[in-house]
Amino acid sequence: MDVADLLDLYRQRGLKIATAESCTGGLIAATLTSLPGSSDVFERGWVTYSNDAKSENLGVPPDLIAEKGAVSAEVAEAMARGVLRRAQADVAVSVTGVAGPGGGSIEKPVGLVYIGLARKDGWSQVERCEFTGGRDDVRRQAVARALAHLATVLE
Repeated sequence: MDVADLLDLYRQRGLKIATAESCTGGLIAATLTSLPGSSDVFERGWVTYSNDAKSENLGVPPDLIAEKGAVSAEVAEAMARGVLRRAQADVAVSVTGVAGPGGGSIEKPVGLVYIGLARKDGWSQVERCEFTGGRDDVRRQAVARALAHLATVLE
């Protein structure tokens, strides 16, 4: 589904999307707002690159980040849920990961990305993805996967 179709799907249902991005640095929001009329659907977005930003802007507990790491399923879910507490949105998507080329480890290699989704009705899910290629490739793949999830979250 392309971005125009995704926006139309949400528009037809009267639903709003909000985002919280770390490793994608706002690319999901930029993609969603690349078309005229996207303000009917896109409510707002945060780029919470640092751990402090995740805590201060989205309410992710610092203890959770310290225990699980910023790149974790738990933090991705907390980011998505934090978006819904702060935005007038129905669906939230969050992304946190290691885009590279540095910063990876054996436990959390370059290309590891967690995509969190949450809805106002309390439902949430997180997908663990392992993308390949360079930094731009990882970021592009994460954006594409997040947008695909936004399409299926309404099913």
